[in-house]
Amino acid sequence: MAGRRAGVADLCGPGFLSATDLSELKAKLTAEAKALGFDCIGVTEPGTIETAGKYFLEFIASGGHGDMDWLAASPERRVDPRGLWADVRSVIMLGVNYGPDQDPLAILKQRTRAAISVYAQGDDYHDLVKKRLKALARWLVAAVPSEVKVFVDTAAVMEKPLAQAAHLGWQGKHTNLVSREFGSWLFLGAIYTTLELPRDDAEIDHCGSCRACLDICPTAAFPAPYKLDARRCISYLTIENKGPIPREFRRSLGNRIYGCDDCLAACPWNKFAQEGREAKLAARDELRAPGLAELSRLDDAAFRTLFTKSPVKRIGRDRFLRNVLIAIGNSGEVALAGEARRLLEDASPLVRGAAVWALSQLASPDEFEALKANAIATEQDEGVREEWRAAS
Repeated sequence: MAGRRAGVADLCGPGFLSATDLSELKAKLTAEAKALGFDCIGVTEPGTIETAGKYFLEFIASGGHGDMDWLAASPERRVDPRGLWADVRSVIMLGVNYGPDQDPLAILKQRTRAAISVYAQGDDYHDLVKKRLKALARWLVAAVPSEVKVFVDTAAVMEKPLAQAAHLGWQGKHTNLVSREFGSWLFLGAIYTTLELPRDDAEIDHCGSCRACLDICPTAAFPAPYKLDARRCISYLTIENKGPIPREFRRSLGNRIYGCDDCLAACPWNKFAQEGREAKLAARDELRAPGLAELSRLDDAAFRTLFTKSPVKRIGRDRFLRNVLIAIGNSGEVALAGEARRLLEDASPLVRGAAVWALSQLASPDEFEALKANAIATEQDEGVREEWRAAS
């Protein structure tokens, strides 16, 4: 190697890297990340989220996570990356912009059409982002022999606090990450590595006195700034919640059938997002504003076909139709009462119960009472019978 300076690929391992070599490696890593479609990248050390870990434990203790038991499992692995992997020396955080190309709240006025959260209108981001993470991890290991692990919202990783520590953005009052370049629209992924890469400075909070994300929430899911009660969040209610939608929140759902973009879309930092961004994850036209009537007619096979590669597929047809029926009940469109009436005979008690509520909102009092008397006598599921008794 005489006569030239060794590059990072010539070195035997991380122990041979000088500070200059590490800076050079990080610069090349950043370039490779951008080439793979990541919009931002930063590096932090594992022990930087102690305060966030404390808040997380308080959140779990309060029961704010609802039925998401996986959040409460092994909290020590979540509050410190070293609890998940003792050998990690650096955490590489990466973001992919998925900012919408139109106002995501405009559809809320189209009451006979379904509002699907922006992130779920295309292919599943877990698969898309993980593919890029693995490619970048392979590049890093080839550049310098080291160990790596990749994560994208599927393991005990506190992505948002780590992203703030790595300068990608800050956790806003809605508890989501906010970027000065990309607003509230970033998918996050992480690469844990045994390399000691140069660190980025943590980003500071730029929310100021703004309360836009808190004030727009339809269900008052934020008991205080930076605190979320997931049990009141529409995203939780329509996705994670396995049972009936609690009656107190049904009208607030409007036509939101999968997730909710209100707090994200309200963030003023969205307007400062860079124009002409290349890394948008394309929405599928058929998922931008599908009709409620058409969705209500999906059997299991048709549901799986429509939502192939979509995160929506994970909640299953019955929970999905539960959400669609709540939206039908909120539509004010009497013509949709026939869809609810038909689903009173569905095999799923969850669907039948939601159909009862939808019909109670659209049918005439006389028709509903006539159906109610017969249904209470013949319905086998106690939960559905309770829906009939509670509806009027």
